[in-house]
Amino acid sequence: MTTDRGADTADRRLLAPCGLYCGVCGVYIATRDGNAKFKEILGRLYGSKPERTECMGCMQADPPELLYGFCEICPIRDCVKQKGYYSCRQCEEFPCKLIKNFPMPVGIKVMRRAIPEWRCFCEKLGQAEGDVAFAKAQLERYRCPGCHYPLFRGAKRCRSCGTPVDVD
Repeated sequence: MTTDRGADTADRRLLAPCGLYCGVCGVYIATRDGNAKFKEILGRLYGSKPERTECMGCMQADPPELLYGFCEICPIRDCVKQKGYYSCRQCEEFPCKLIKNFPMPVGIKVMRRAIPEWRCFCEKLGQAEGDVAFAKAQLERYRCPGCHYPLFRGAKRCRSCGTPVDVD
């Protein structure tokens, strides 16, 4: 697994509109790192074939190069694009029914934390710098408290040192 994710922070494709930052998504990390074993594990978890458990970020230009199945049909992604935004952080209706009815409770919890955090960064630093600061904050949030190894969102233990983790 690649441990230097600093270059990811300027990649706008990874700024999922809902605040579930793609740079810490297991599917993105497995794709980026070419990790077939991790794709297989995630595929079993999410009910997708390993070869379809791939993504290069939620906000790729259309048509997307590689977009995970759930992200392809995500109503939040569609809503943001229809409104001409790139993030729910720009929408006055946040948290809307799409966020409140998201099919994964942990996702709802992350979105409700992340969007206000993202708004704050952008208000203080402007859009471009705020986006990068938000991405950096997400990467730092998802690090092992013991050895500081990068984690993916949803990890239960550090893949480097084995420390149990609970980060959302």
